[in-house]
Amino acid sequence: MENTGGKDQRDSVDEAAWLCAAATSEGSHPQEEWQDQAALGIPTMKDRAMQALHLLALEPIAETTADLNSYGFRPERSTADAGEQCYICLAKKAQAQWVLEVDIKGCFDAISHDWMIANVPTDKTILQKWLQAGYVYQNELFPTETGTPQGGIISPGLANMTLDGLAAKLAERFPQARQTSLKMNMVRYADDFIITGHSKEWLELEVKPIVVDFLAERGLVLSPEKTKITHITDGFDFLGWNIRKYNGKLLMKPSNANVKAHLDKIREVIKANQTAKQAHLLRMLNPILRGWANYHSHVVAKQTFARNDNAIWSMLWQWATRRHPNKSARWVKEKYFKTRGPRNWVFAATEEKEGAQREWVLLKESDTPIRRHIKIKANANPYDPQWAQYFESRWGKKMLNSSRGRGKLYRVWLRQDGRCPDCQQPITKSIAWDVRHRVKKAEGGTDAASNLLMHHRNCRRRHQPIEKKSGEIGCRKVPL
Repeated sequence: MENTGGKDQRDSVDEAAWLCAAATSEGSHPQEEWQDQAALGIPTMKDRAMQALHLLALEPIAETTADLNSYGFRPERSTADAGEQCYICLAKKAQAQWVLEVDIKGCFDAISHDWMIANVPTDKTILQKWLQAGYVYQNELFPTETGTPQGGIISPGLANMTLDGLAAKLAERFPQARQTSLKMNMVRYADDFIITGHSKEWLELEVKPIVVDFLAERGLVLSPEKTKITHITDGFDFLGWNIRKYNGKLLMKPSNANVKAHLDKIREVIKANQTAKQAHLLRMLNPILRGWANYHSHVVAKQTFARNDNAIWSMLWQWATRRHPNKSARWVKEKYFKTRGPRNWVFAATEEKEGAQREWVLLKESDTPIRRHIKIKANANPYDPQWAQYFESRWGKKMLNSSRGRGKLYRVWLRQDGRCPDCQQPITKSIAWDVRHRVKKAEGGTDAASNLLMHHRNCRRRHQPIEKKSGEIGCRKVPL
C-alpha cells in the first residue's frame, strides 16, 4: 500500500515513527471537516505485518483475561452470541426488568494512551509509536494524541483490553450472591453494552457511577444522548435488534432503524443502476439480501422478511416500468418477472457468457430459515487446548448452515465411505457426530477437507490419546 504522504512527509517524522505511521484512505477528512466523524487510518504494509506479529502474542492473553460476556472482535464470538446472552438474562418472568444502555462517546478516538501503555502487556516502545504515529492527509501530518488508530489490525484488541475489567469491577462492588438478588448481568459487544438490574434507581445511583469511574480512568466518558435506562416492556435496540417483552414474552426482532437502513441501501443500489442490465442488478442485490437475512436468521424475523420482500418488489417494479414508459404492464411483467415453480412475479434474468447461460433469480428474504443460535460457552478459550474438542464440534455444526460447508462435509463423509473411523459403523443423522482435524490447527493443520475426520461423538469420548513408551500415540477405551 502506498503512503499518501509521500517521501517528503516521511522525512519530517522520526524514522522509527514513520515505519509505524498510518496512511489514510481517500475517504477520510481532516479534523476541521469531521465534526463527529473519525479518520480511518490505514496502516502501511510493514506496519500491518508488525501489528499482526504482535497480535499473535497478545490475543491469547486478551482471551484469557477478557470479560466472560464480551463478544465484540473476539475469535469464535459474534453478535449472535451477544444477542443470545441478552435473551438468557431477560427472558424469564423473574429476571431483570430494567436495562442500562451504555454507549461510550468516541470510544476508539478517546482512549488514554498513557493507560494503554501502562496496562497492555506488549512492547511499550512500539505500542507508543503506533498510538502516536498520526495520519497523513493531503501531505499534512495530523497527530493522534488519544485513541487507537481505526483501521489497524491490532486496534480492536487494544480497545477490548481497555474495556475488559468492568465485570470484575462490578463483581467487587456487588458480590455474586448480591448480583443474583439484584439481577445484575452485563453483556458487551465492543463499546456498546448493557447492564441489567432489578430497579431503575439502583442502576442510576449505584451501577452507573461505577461505570463512569471505570471509564474515566481510561480517558473515556459516556454519551449522554445514547446512555439511558429502559424498562423491558418498552424495549431497547442493541446490535440491530429490538429486544422487548410483549405480554411477558421476550421477543428479539430486527429494529426499525436497522430495517430502514437496509431498505435505504437497497433503494440506493436500484437507483444507481437504473440503466444497468437486469442480471447486473441481481448480482448487486443478492449478496446484500443474503447477508442481511442471515444476520437476523436467529431472531423473530419472518414477518419482517416478508414485509421487506414486498417493499423490494415495489422498488423493482418501479425500476422496470421506468425503463419502458410506453410499454404495457403485461409486457413489463413478461420481460422482467418470470414464473418459477409455484411462484409468479419472480424477478429473474438469463445471462449468456462465453457460450453458456446462467439464470439469476432475486433472493427472497422470507426463504431464509429461522434457526436458534447456540451461544458459545462464556469461559471457552480457543487458545486453551482443553477447549479444542469443543470448538471443533461447534465448527462442524456451523458448517451445516452453508452450502459450501455441507459440500465439504459430504466429501469427508464419502472419503470415509460414510463410516466412523473409530467403530466402523455408519454415520447417520440419527446418531450424534462431530468433526475433528487430523493435524491440529495449532500444529499447522488446515480446514481443508483432506485434513478433516467425521466420527461418532461417543466414539471420540471412549478413545483418549495416551503416550506409549516408544513415544507413539495410542488410544485407550474410557468407560462412559
